[in-house]
Amino acid sequence: MSDNGSLYELKRNSRTLTEGPQRAAARAYLKGIGYDDDALARPIVGVASTWIETMPCNFHLRALAAKVKEGIRAAGGTPMELNTIAISDGITMGTSGMKMSLVSREVIADSIELVSRGHFFDAVVALSGCDKTIPGTVMALARLDLPSVMLYGGSILPGRFEGHDVTIQDVFEAVGAHAAGSMSDERLAELEAVASPGVGACAGQFTANTMAMAFEVLGISPMGSAMVPAQHASKAQVARDVGELVIDVLRRDQRPSDIITSESLENAIAAVACSGGSTNAVLHLLAVAREAGIEISIDDFDRIAAKTPLLCDLTPGGQYVAVDLFEAGGVPLVARRLLDAGLLHEDAATVTGRTVGEHARDAAETPGQRVVRPLDDPLQPTGGLAILRGNLAPEGCVVKLAGHERRLHEGPARVFDSEEDAMESVIAGAIEAGDVVVIRNEGPAGGPGMREMLAVTAALVGEGLGEQVALLTDGRFSGATHGLMAGHVAPEAARGGPIAALRDGDRVTFDVAARRLDVELSTEEIASRVAAYTPPPRARSDGGPSGVLAKYAKLVSSASEGAITR
Repeated sequence: MSDNGSLYELKRNSRTLTEGPQRAAARAYLKGIGYDDDALARPIVGVASTWIETMPCNFHLRALAAKVKEGIRAAGGTPMELNTIAISDGITMGTSGMKMSLVSREVIADSIELVSRGHFFDAVVALSGCDKTIPGTVMALARLDLPSVMLYGGSILPGRFEGHDVTIQDVFEAVGAHAAGSMSDERLAELEAVASPGVGACAGQFTANTMAMAFEVLGISPMGSAMVPAQHASKAQVARDVGELVIDVLRRDQRPSDIITSESLENAIAAVACSGGSTNAVLHLLAVAREAGIEISIDDFDRIAAKTPLLCDLTPGGQYVAVDLFEAGGVPLVARRLLDAGLLHEDAATVTGRTVGEHARDAAETPGQRVVRPLDDPLQPTGGLAILRGNLAPEGCVVKLAGHERRLHEGPARVFDSEEDAMESVIAGAIEAGDVVVIRNEGPAGGPGMREMLAVTAALVGEGLGEQVALLTDGRFSGATHGLMAGHVAPEAARGGPIAALRDGDRVTFDVAARRLDVELSTEEIASRVAAYTPPPRARSDGGPSGVLAKYAKLVSSASEGAITR
């Protein structure tokens, strides 16, 4: 009886929905679908799932949600499951469908917020899988500031092709090899059949695993949970444990505002930098910070990456995949390296009730592992990304540094007003060594939707040009992209950014050491060209797109601010 009384005290919000004679109609509705008086007397926990049947990344989340609900009931709560949308980056890549991906991040956050506020949940567990579902769920939790936990569904296992591990990155690069005539139809079909062998998110340190690691180090996911693969025997127990954990978080009345702080965000950025993670982390962590009311800028990413060694030998820049990191020691081992390097704010809180430093000290390292390098033997002395500015990117852009040695490139611009135009030239073999491929009108407003350019970058690698060309865009890159590529160039072309001034043959310079991205044009010439430039009709934010894309184009901020809507 005392436990029931204790549980009743945790109904801080849901009493509004379930208590008193005036709420009889609400209770009647709920009793009609199986909630009895005992269930309604307990704290109500929203289980926000991003389950969907359009992709492997989130396909298994319905089963994990069932386990989360088991844990919630076992700990004394009443779960109520809700679902939101998800868009597969990988499946829509290279098509107009990819415009919907970043937009979906905002819709995911909005929908979880709406249901949680509308139904007065006392706490929330959010389940994520594919790229945008991960930050989308955490953005919602930051807005709600209810006791909550985020659970990542886990990585897919690698496929096997011709005696070695492969990921979906190999398929994208094989498309370029096929176009160049170095891969047959038959071998491409064989690779396609084995590269994605089940459920789970992409296997490399692409955006999904990058963000899952970042949020585990940030503390909103329980330490040790993220890198457990989707198909691992222990994943169901991890989900059940999260269900029990959220009731403990509720008892402690721990809120996301207690966890998402400037220090924990810096921890997350350091994890991205030392793991060679996706440049999309810049967008997503900026967005989460803004939802939490914390001031960070893109320059903070450069500052932290500059003092953080690259330690994780993970694809696309390295050789190992997520399951290898799990077997080596997982995210706790990464946190331990950051702690030992003096790069971890060790007193930052986590949802487990312990600090991130306490978890880092408990990390177990598999003897002989080479996935996470020792501090005295880094892959490179600084982290896997840098922020450049210059007369082409006055608000900044993001360059990925993991997986290649080039820090300087100068060449003639090859300018394209869409990803499709660029891809057509790449497949036709029209890009030459030394070129700087420019893809504009793919920014948050100009796309609209800020598509990823993996199809183009992977095709360049597949054609053997990955180390001989550079690319810049006001769009994004997949976490699977590697090579000298500058994304998130801001301001974007559709909003008068200098990238709109570029013409074929202009000399463009990437200088990572100087943190510069420049074109050999005077300030006056750039301004004159930008003033005369008219984006293609599809890129105009004042009437081109319709429906949700039109709304997004009008509301979205610059990539330098996280491409949030406001």
